[in-house]
Amino acid sequence: MTLSIIIVSYNAAADLARCLDSLHGAPLSIAHDITVVDNASTESGIEGVKSEWPAVQFIQLTENRGFAAGTNTGIRATHSDLLLLLNSDTIVPAGAIDTLVSRLLAHPSAAATGPRLEDSQGRVEISFGPMISPFAELQQKTLGHLYEAGWSPAVSRIERATRQERFVDWVSGACLLVHRADAEAVGLLDERFFMYTEDVDFCASLRSRGRQILYAPAATVTHLRGRSRSTVPGGMNEHYRRSHLAFYEKHHPGWAPLLRFYLRMKGQLPSEAKRRT
Repeated sequence: MTLSIIIVSYNAAADLARCLDSLHGAPLSIAHDITVVDNASTESGIEGVKSEWPAVQFIQLTENRGFAAGTNTGIRATHSDLLLLLNSDTIVPAGAIDTLVSRLLAHPSAAATGPRLEDSQGRVEISFGPMISPFAELQQKTLGHLYEAGWSPAVSRIERATRQERFVDWVSGACLLVHRADAEAVGLLDERFFMYTEDVDFCASLRSRGRQILYAPAATVTHLRGRSRSTVPGGMNEHYRRSHLAFYEKHHPGWAPLLRFYLRMKGQLPSEAKRRT
């Protein structure tokens, strides 16, 4: 069994260096290789990272095509049995990936798994959940806001939920381990999603083949969140809304017109959606 770690990065050289350092600081027991796909970064720091890690395969894209397309590029450039999709703004503690691999292999019905994600202060991230729908989004966002506000019932509920291994509808693409055979069977990630919801869509495709998604909190990874996002030109709200709308058009077409109307009323309708209406 072999593993390929795929990291997509954009203008996040410092975070990428920290991520690679964490991977090399605690060697994995599974045979593995690392591929970094640089989404046409404009900062100079990426060259220093490349020179520091000569064993890492770097793929330089000529344009920023987004997370899904960058990830697919990395997958196609590797050949291992397992694939770990890993954000550049993560720090991987010793043993985390080996634990994640062991939990996935312990469940033959599972196509993919994800760890417990925490921020740099140890606060847990809601990194799994039910399939996106209007009601599921409302519930999860409300719970997340209450958790951030420190409301004790919400804090207790989230801490309890994120400590329990379970099958879920999706796990975060910030750190997602998947069997290559399953990833290839669904045609990899849908590249219409530039950033956001591509992980939920990918997990939905895996589940559509009768496979399961495992949340495995025995492995914990630090996620600094949003480092590459803040440097994407054009503003992240536009990218988020574009992916959000594309997700509903694909999975909930009946709700898509209402979402489009809502976004138009808020002045947040993506530019190409305006041209279609």
